[in-house]
Amino acid sequence: MTTVNNTTGSTTGSAASATAAALGSTMSQADFLKLLTTQLQTQDPTNPLDNSQFVSQLAQFSQLASTQDLNTSVNNLASQITSALQTSQVLGSAGLVGRQVLVPADSIGYAGSAVGGAASVVDAGDVRVVIKDGTGKTVRTLDLGVQQPGLAQFSWDGKDDDGNPVAAGTYSMSASAGDGGSALSTYLAGTVSGVGYGGSDVGTYVQVAGVGGVPLSAIAQIN
Repeated sequence: MTTVNNTTGSTTGSAASATAAALGSTMSQADFLKLLTTQLQTQDPTNPLDNSQFVSQLAQFSQLASTQDLNTSVNNLASQITSALQTSQVLGSAGLVGRQVLVPADSIGYAGSAVGGAASVVDAGDVRVVIKDGTGKTVRTLDLGVQQPGLAQFSWDGKDDDGNPVAAGTYSMSASAGDGGSALSTYLAGTVSGVGYGGSDVGTYVQVAGVGGVPLSAIAQIN
C-alpha cells in the first residue's frame, strides 16, 4: 500500500518560491523552468499546486525574463558606448601625428643627430643627467644646473665628456637632483608617427619615433 503525504502540494509551491527568491539574479530562465517542471511533476495529485501559487510563479518567471533582457540590453548599450568613446579618442588623438611629445623612457637611441629629453624635478635643486653605453660606462654627464619643480628639458648632441662623437646605438639615461642624488623620472622627446587602439589593457596609444608604442595617458608634454 502506498501512503501519500498530503502536505507535499502545499509545501512544494512555497519551497519553489523560496528557492527562486534565494537564487535571485543568478537564476537563468532555463533554471527556473526546470525548477517549475520538477515542482509540477512531484506535486501531490490529491493536493495539487494552488492556482494562485502557480500564477505567482509564472509572474516571477516573466519578471526574471524581463530583467535578463534588460541586463542584456544595458550591456549591449554599454559596449556600444565604450566602442564609440574608443573610436572618438583615437580620432581625436590623430591630431598628434607629426607633433613632438615627451614620453617616459630610460634609454636614448642615438642615430647621428641631437636627441632631446627631460627630467621630472620634484624639489628645486641641481639636476644632472647621466648617459651610459651598453657596458655601463658613463659617456656623458649633462649638468642642467639648479632647476625648479617641473620638467627640466635637455638636449644631447651625441658627444662624450671629451667632446668626441659617439657611435650610433642605444644608450641608457638616468637623472638625479640635489646633493643626495635622488633619482628623477626621465622622458624622451620623439615625433608621433601614428595613433591606434591596443585593447582594454592598453587603450589608445601613440607610436613615437625612437620609443615605440606609448599609452596616450603617458604623454608628459606636447611640444
